[in-house]
Amino acid sequence: MVKARKSTARVRDSEQLRRLVYEPSDLSQYPFRDRFVIRAADLFFFLLISIICRTVRWKVVGMENLEAILDGGHRAIYSFWHSCIFSATWFWRNRGIVVMSSKSRDGELTGRFIKRFGYGTARGSSSRGAGRALTQMASCLENGIDVAFTLDGPRGPAFTAKPGAVTLARHTGQAILPFHINAAKYFELPTWDRMRIPLPFTQSVVAIGPAMYVSRDASPEDVASKQNELQSTLEQLRSDCERI
Repeated sequence: MVKARKSTARVRDSEQLRRLVYEPSDLSQYPFRDRFVIRAADLFFFLLISIICRTVRWKVVGMENLEAILDGGHRAIYSFWHSCIFSATWFWRNRGIVVMSSKSRDGELTGRFIKRFGYGTARGSSSRGAGRALTQMASCLENGIDVAFTLDGPRGPAFTAKPGAVTLARHTGQAILPFHINAAKYFELPTWDRMRIPLPFTQSVVAIGPAMYVSRDASPEDVASKQNELQSTLEQLRSDCERI
């Protein structure tokens, strides 16, 4: 009887978690103008990504690295630069991946349109609510849900990895999966992250690196070493994508 109650409680907790990360959040806290902007931008970006990325020819290098993680009974902590978010949103769609999203109006906007592509969100960032978001992401991994970080988000500096993915990997024992995406022809936004939007009908390369694991009893020196390794791996993947 006790085991049955515990099992039921775990199911309820899992269902509550899935509602929390996948269902659209309540916009009533925002004034009318902000609600209108969020809903309009949500639809605009969903259509823009869908229309452009449907025309892109995708070349994938290293998918066996993700397959090795899943075959080994682990979950993936997808890790990438903010500049790739446009293409990554389309490429990894409909996998149920939960992404950290900042607790702001911009984070709400991003969270709503990526949910149209089958993602979930854990609300928080390196500056606001990070602990709560990491706890949600750890719960997702425990419940068989992959998660993702834009490692230099939400405000940069660009191409400098923050410690969220390594911290989460250490606490959960799950695998970091670094990747980078680059289009042969693209438009680069004049923003801090230098986000690249692929041009229609171009080719995009998705380079997926080998899995990285962090021991639960890793020393501070070991953690720092893994952080440096992740930074170097992402830099190498970015360089590789430029050449392919």
